[in-house]
Amino acid sequence: MPSLRRVSGQQVIHALERLGFVQVRQRGSHVVLKKQTPAGEVGCVVPLHRELAIGTLHGILKQAHVTPDDLMENL
Repeated sequence: MPSLRRVSGQQVIHALERLGFVQVRQRGSHVVLKKQTPAGEVGCVVPLHRELAIGTLHGILKQAHVTPDDLMENL
């Protein structure tokens, strides 16, 4: 597993969109993304911060059911 590096919220949103997620709504600085999968709908919330903490990034990946490898390949 590659170590996650610090990235911005916007970079994470672009990477998730490349993985099939779609922006559904935004409230303030938080963007909600969703993706339809065979197991059902998967969603996650990404804050639009300049730099996301590693723990926050782990939480986003857990919500989205995305591996760190997949994210790093799509950054």
